[in-house]
Amino acid sequence: MKLSVEFPSVAYREGPEAVRKLARAIEDIGYDQLDMFDHVLMGYPTETRPAPMYPPQMPIMEALMTLSYAAAVTDRIGLGTEVLVLPQRQPTLVAKQISTLDTLSGGRVRLGVGVGWQESEYDALQETFTNRGKRMGEAIELLRAYWRDERIDYSGEHYQIEAMAMEPKPPQGAALPIWIGGNVPRALQRVGELGDGWLATAIEDVAIAKRCAEKIRGYAEAAGRDPDAIGLQMMLDVPPRDEAGKKFYTNPDNVLARAAQVKEAGFQWGALNATAMFQAGYRSVDALVDQLGLLHDKIRSELG
Repeated sequence: MKLSVEFPSVAYREGPEAVRKLARAIEDIGYDQLDMFDHVLMGYPTETRPAPMYPPQMPIMEALMTLSYAAAVTDRIGLGTEVLVLPQRQPTLVAKQISTLDTLSGGRVRLGVGVGWQESEYDALQETFTNRGKRMGEAIELLRAYWRDERIDYSGEHYQIEAMAMEPKPPQGAALPIWIGGNVPRALQRVGELGDGWLATAIEDVAIAKRCAEKIRGYAEAAGRDPDAIGLQMMLDVPPRDEAGKKFYTNPDNVLARAAQVKEAGFQWGALNATAMFQAGYRSVDALVDQLGLLHDKIRSELG
């Protein structure tokens, strides 16, 4: 089973060296992937909008800048987003950023994308929220064109590019993996039709997770794609409902049992959330490194 760590932005509070230390440690422990959570802004509740699911003051470092920083201090670990809110960003710029990151990291990038949920963030970035799903598919097609074609000509409903070039191409070219997040039916369809993999939030019921994976297979087959080529990753921690749930990462046996469930459901990847570990009491980079090492070794020894 491959293991990803969602990198905790809160590490910045101990300074830049602590961020470097944690990124190197995640690689040295033996994790396969370092992923960054993405939000540019968090909105306050107002008379016309509810409170966001996260506190407005929650510290979130910009995903691609942080991955570039991590790339400079690591050598082997995969680098990705989980997930980048693609439709609220300009896709031509994202194509250039990801191509550059892949070039400077030696071809280690996996781009995870999603449509997001926070309308106020779209407003602040001056992007349209209501058509984000339709723009998502075009944006993915456009990214691959930039990474593949010498001359880029693209004519979609929302994006039009005529006679342009983008160099250098990423080392992985148009094969640079684009994984798609989300559990709603349209997200599953998008994975099957366009994605190289599915980034699932935690689904407690294994039977539901299997049904979602089967739906993706069906969409892939209908689109003439090989469903076996689509990867599957799921977060290990489920949303906490009480104080005990918030302590999920303090009990290695619970983490192992959850990883075993995810693997049994057919997922090749499991993702550990280091921010949730911080919230569970591992309040320093050193404490996070120790717990990440313990959990990694326990999962590897039991599940491979």
